[in-house]
Amino acid sequence: MTEPQGRPTTEPTTATTAMVTALVRMRGALQETRLPLELPGADEQRASRAEMVDQLEDYVIPRLMTLDAPLLAVVGGSTGAGKSTLVNSLVGTRVTTPGVLRPTTRSPVLVHHPDDAQWFGQEGLLPDLERVSRQTNDPAALQLVASPAMTPGLAILDAPDIDSVEERNRVLASQLLAAADLWLFVTSAARYADQVPWDFLRKAAERSAAVAIVLDRTPPDAVETITTHLARMLASRGLKDSPLFTVEEGEVSEMGLLKSSAVIEIRQWLQALANDQEARAAVVQQTLDGAVRTLARRTHQVADAASEQADAVRRLREDANDAYDRAAAAITEASADGTLLRGEVLARWQEFVGTGELLKSLENRVGWLRDRVVNAVKGKPQQAERVTVAVESGLETLILEHAEAAAERAEASWRSTAAGQILLRDAGEDLGRASRDFRRRAERVVRDWQSDVLEMVRSEGADKRSTARFLAFGVNGLSVALMVVVFAHTAGVTGAEAGIAGGSAVLGQKLLEAVFGDQAVRSLAERAKRLLEASVSELLDSERRRYTDLLDNLGIQPEAPERLRKTARKVDDLRFAANRGPQVSPPDPESVSDSGGSAP
Repeated sequence: MTEPQGRPTTEPTTATTAMVTALVRMRGALQETRLPLELPGADEQRASRAEMVDQLEDYVIPRLMTLDAPLLAVVGGSTGAGKSTLVNSLVGTRVTTPGVLRPTTRSPVLVHHPDDAQWFGQEGLLPDLERVSRQTNDPAALQLVASPAMTPGLAILDAPDIDSVEERNRVLASQLLAAADLWLFVTSAARYADQVPWDFLRKAAERSAAVAIVLDRTPPDAVETITTHLARMLASRGLKDSPLFTVEEGEVSEMGLLKSSAVIEIRQWLQALANDQEARAAVVQQTLDGAVRTLARRTHQVADAASEQADAVRRLREDANDAYDRAAAAITEASADGTLLRGEVLARWQEFVGTGELLKSLENRVGWLRDRVVNAVKGKPQQAERVTVAVESGLETLILEHAEAAAERAEASWRSTAAGQILLRDAGEDLGRASRDFRRRAERVVRDWQSDVLEMVRSEGADKRSTARFLAFGVNGLSVALMVVVFAHTAGVTGAEAGIAGGSAVLGQKLLEAVFGDQAVRSLAERAKRLLEASVSELLDSERRRYTDLLDNLGIQPEAPERLRKTARKVDDLRFAANRGPQVSPPDPESVSDSGGSAP
């Protein structure tokens, strides 16, 4: 890049390079941080995060990389304060068009000396704004005007109204002011006490930005009264050292210019600032350092908000997990404590095994009484199938009841928080009930489990298929016996049904032991139990994911808060370690001699 004559570029120092690197990392951490949950203060922090990223990209990082670039004075203020007329008058020619109708929508205008044109290309400040050389109504464009009337080393940017009724004008005005080395705030005698300008001035004071105030369109007989009051307001808000200029109400020429004498004090101050390299650098350093300090502080605030988001997600996830973990535990308990060995399942099992005579036979040397065992089993294949169907129905009902209960508990927990309510509202389905296809999936899980149990029995009895016991019971009969054993695995059933259910389980155990032996039966029962638990757990996990997927899709990273704090601490460390030279204050307006009416 060719540099303006007489203003050689200084290569970035190691400290500057390190700071740019740290700020780029902080920008990346801010961009990656998500604050999607509607928690108290979340809206404010989302807006703050966006503003910070914009300021880093629009001003802080580009400015650090081009410290020798001209001083950028952004002229901002209230609607009808006369900003464009002031800019034209300072330059001495019409470079920006004042708005007649409100709100006025047009692109911001940046006026600079022709020798400084290279500083304001697309890669410089405000890189997101398209550079144009013509007047346009596109607020996404930056109109560049090269004027030899401007003093090299200074550029003036005419920004939209900060209190415009059109939101995109207000947003653009905020963006431009955040990219200013010097804020030239323009207000009028009628509007100087309005709240919106003072909100901007408060932000300027918080980050120690260089600010000058222009009280425009002031009646001559009210100058002293208003300026005294305004000066007190500035002092009370931390801006007592900000220059205060007054432009009296007066005629505007056909070219849209005020008399040169009306703006000569401002023009001379800006010109002196542009011509004094040390003073210009001091303004840039003051604003830049204030911006960096404030960004690091606000990054910690965003980190706190990110922590709150992560904590809220953790609590919501725990609530959903607890509801479904309880459901899984309840199903596991009910499918192993004899609860299922009642009603239809018990009736069909008794039909299959016949009278209690079989149990008595099996308790007396079953191997010796082979024929009696065979004769005692009255069950037919169709009766074994009835047991299977009853088991299927009972197990499906058990799973469905607890899945519905889990959905209700999880929904109730989420509805107790505002963030959870919004997630439920936007879920696209009623999460307080099991999924519409849950019953069908539960049926498939139970049938698949029964098939697996059947296959386990078939595999275990591969070398016993020709024995009388195996032939007497059949694969189906032995599989239903194994299911009965699994359903009383913990022998926890109590009450009036204890004897019936317990006896049924013992009978099933004896049937299986008669074929496979006691050790094999224990192994089969344990495998079948684990298989059922795994299948039910997977089924409930699919229901659980209706909740947890909503949380995962938020993109909240638990490590984001610490990453933000780490980058902010690094920026602060570099800022504190920087070897600052003696500060040079901007020139005092009263010390600037009257050098005539030339442009800044």
